[in-house]
Amino acid sequence: MFLKTSKFICPICGGNLFVTDNALKCLKSHCFDISKQGYVNLLMSGGSGRHGDDKLMLNSRRSFLDKGYYSPLRSAICEILGKGHTVLDSGCGEGYYTSVFAENNEALGIDISKEALKMAASICKNSEFAVASINAIPLPDNSVDTVVNIFAPESLSEFSRVLNTDGRYITAVPLERHLFSLKKAVYDSPYLNPAPQTEKEGFELLSAKELKYSIDLKSNEDIKNLFLMTPYYYKTSREDQQKLEGLSELTIEVEFLILEYKIII
Repeated sequence: MFLKTSKFICPICGGNLFVTDNALKCLKSHCFDISKQGYVNLLMSGGSGRHGDDKLMLNSRRSFLDKGYYSPLRSAICEILGKGHTVLDSGCGEGYYTSVFAENNEALGIDISKEALKMAASICKNSEFAVASINAIPLPDNSVDTVVNIFAPESLSEFSRVLNTDGRYITAVPLERHLFSLKKAVYDSPYLNPAPQTEKEGFELLSAKELKYSIDLKSNEDIKNLFLMTPYYYKTSREDQQKLEGLSELTIEVEFLILEYKIII
């Protein structure tokens, strides 16, 4: 007997998915197992290779974030988000932000990394999580109030589709000098991040808030965890990575731009 309807829809036929004891199933009998951690895999694309963040990056990020270094960002986003909404955390990762969104909202999370969703579902028991692509979000049209996207790729056409007519899009991006001192410690010629572009087709900018502060990292573990949780790790030579080995403390710039949009109908 079906217990309840999932917020997610079948990625094969687009029908409603119903929650059974250990799976989501549609009326056409397409069935998707619910993992023991509580997430479901609705990613239809095949192929081999690494999908999303791996264990090394995720464990480093969780260790770093659990120490509160990015809590001002999380608080600022929650203040803009408000309460009582249906929220999609797109590219939710290990659930650091989703878990707080869920305290005052109905929160959903998607990511292409199974390893990330294992973590997210384990700390956020009252939310639904699915392995899914942002280019084919398994949600009905006009089904969420807000899409949140923090340092993840975006698909504006899909975000527009799943948002309701009063929907908002909230995103956070790095400013030019974000983590610049970390880059200086690693690279001979550190570079600034590109300036954020705020115009987005189909959306009207409601607010833009800069958040700038410094963090004092007092251990080599924290320094390396920060580096390992960034894309820099996979683009940096072993020789440059080793420059961090002897560092026991480092003060680093943290600079974000938080953007809030409304959908244009």
